[in-house]
Amino acid sequence: MSHPLSELRPLALGEIIDRAATFWRQHFKTLFLLSLGFNLVSYILTKAMQLALLRNYSVIQDAARTGDLAVLGAHYARMMGALAGILVVSLWIYDLNTLVVARYVVPAQLGEPTTPAEGMRRALKRGVAFTGAFVLSLLWGVGATLLMMLPGTVLAGVGAVMGVQSTAPGTRIAGLVLAGGGLILALLGLLGGFLWYLLRFSLLAPVMALEELPAVRSFRRSGELLSGRVEPGFIGRVSVRAMLLVTVVSLILLAVSILCGLPALIIQFVYGSPFDPAAAAANPVPQSLLVPAELLQVVGQSLFNPLGLVVYATLYLDMRVRREGLDLEKRLEARA
Repeated sequence: MSHPLSELRPLALGEIIDRAATFWRQHFKTLFLLSLGFNLVSYILTKAMQLALLRNYSVIQDAARTGDLAVLGAHYARMMGALAGILVVSLWIYDLNTLVVARYVVPAQLGEPTTPAEGMRRALKRGVAFTGAFVLSLLWGVGATLLMMLPGTVLAGVGAVMGVQSTAPGTRIAGLVLAGGGLILALLGLLGGFLWYLLRFSLLAPVMALEELPAVRSFRRSGELLSGRVEPGFIGRVSVRAMLLVTVVSLILLAVSILCGLPALIIQFVYGSPFDPAAAAANPVPQSLLVPAELLQVVGQSLFNPLGLVVYATLYLDMRVRREGLDLEKRLEARA
């Protein structure tokens, strides 16, 4: 078997995915255990939010029937705040899991001694700095997303004003069309902002896992590694390479999540449409049936999600090799 340092070199996109998949298969059990706890915590938080929203929906229905706008607005605001909070916490847990896995993957690929417990110790040690960098990335991502949504929002606002204030039928129709197009453009901006966030900060957790940098410097470092180009041509741009990898990983994980979630979805359809809150509130699914099916989904995600985390760690290692000659540095250290 060849030494890991002999395989340390700049990799093509296909080689990054192949090497990550090979590592995932070889360390299947360890990576599963490193991810299971994080996925369970995310599930518990999401489940608590779902049950709270189900109870909140009945209150919203009562307020809608009585016309109590103050209560209706307060509960809607509470519901949207809960959704946003769970999304942020789930993203933080996912990034923290990426940190733990990267701390195990990168040393193992370099042939250095490492254990799964080392990743957990690293998460505890860097928890405060990691959270600070995560908050910075989140603020940056929100700003970029709002900027991307701005043209569509303005267009929708202008169309709404035209549709409401104008008395001419033609102008009203044009305003409605303009408002609809602006809404679609704003939603595309929201999606684009989210994808940009995933791409821009895909290496933040590996940087926190492997380098002794404070929060702000780690925030900048993750952007530096993904800037510029490493090869001639369109694919040579680092952002394009990272975008292709993130897209492939996201599609794989989305397919796995849908497949693992089918049992829970089937159970929900038996008791009514899961997309109809009124039906779900009127005829709730027994949790004794739903929870085991959802836990099956958690286990499935814990089995396959580490593949994406290994891809990010391998991309980080490849960027260090291409930009900083990490392969040469490690070979010199081995000879010394």
